[in-house]
Order: sequence, then structure tokens, then C-alpha cells
Amino acid sequence: MVGPLELASGHWGVGDATRPDTHWVEFRPDGLYQREPDSEERLIPWSRIVTGIWITWGKHSWNTNSRGMYTPKGMVAGRDGGWMHMTLRHPYEDYQLRFDQHARPYRAVDALRLEYLLRQLIDEGKPHLLGDPEWVGRAVAYLADGKNSWITYRALWRVAAEAVAAAGPGSP
Repeated sequence: MVGPLELASGHWGVGDATRPDTHWVEFRPDGLYQREPDSEERLIPWSRIVTGIWITWGKHSWNTNSRGMYTPKGMVAGRDGGWMHMTLRHPYEDYQLRFDQHARPYRAVDALRLEYLLRQLIDEGKPHLLGDPEWVGRAVAYLADGKNSWITYRALWRVAAEAVAAAGPGSP
């Protein structure tokens, strides 16, 4: 587990997929699936995602100015859930996917590492690797092993690139 990323029913996803009536985003071979209570799932194909994904915390998707609150001990504060933001193509649009938080707290460094991994894969044109549960498991093992040390832009990009390399090429 890295922040809100967790393996459930053979697929990796962001958010709590174990409780009833929750929202979560599932990584599948063909794209991101938004899961919602009492609603049809929505698919966002990997090919539609133009820019790296960023995460905000809070009840509303428009909380993008404050990205979220963190505790002095380096944990994500609040229990209102979060949002994965991205830009899609054909047509171009800003899009958000909602997820509900787990009962366990998230370390801020883990949430940031996850975000930078998502950005790295999209920048490299490899978001489809997120649909490979074994590949994600290897990347998560690398990210989860990291220390809660300096959190700089450069350090986050470096650890994301190292996680991609450590996880290998993935399934064809």
C-alpha cells in the first residue's frame, strides 16, 4: 500500500474498495474505472489521459488551490476523501475521479510518491502499466520501502523513476 493505493480483488485501485457505498478508482488493463455506489462504472481509457494525474484532498473536487491539509506528523489530515485530477483528450477536458479514504491514515510522503509515479508513467507514455497488477505490486514495493525523508520535487521525481525501473518492463 502506498497512500490510498491498495490491492483489492486482484486489481490495484485508489480509495477504499472494501466498504459498501464508497467511491474508488480501479486500475484495469484498458484504463481507469470510476466505481460509485448505485451507479454504472465509468471507464477512462489510458489513451485519453494527456497530463499527469494529481491528487487533492477534501469533500469537493474544486479544493485544488489548497491541495489538502497535512498534520505536523506528516499524515494526510481529514477524512473526507480525495480526487484524482487529470486532463483528457478527444475532447479536451479537465476531469476528476472521486475516491473515499480508508480507515487507516495515509503518510503524506506516500500520497506524494503515488502522485509522482502516476505522473511519471503518463509523461513516459506508459500509463497502461497501471493495469498490470504484478507490475504495480513491484512498483509499490519499491515506493513503500522508502524513508520519510526530504520531500522535494527532485527527490519525488527520482523515486518515481527508480520505481518504474525497479518494476521492470511489465507484461506486453
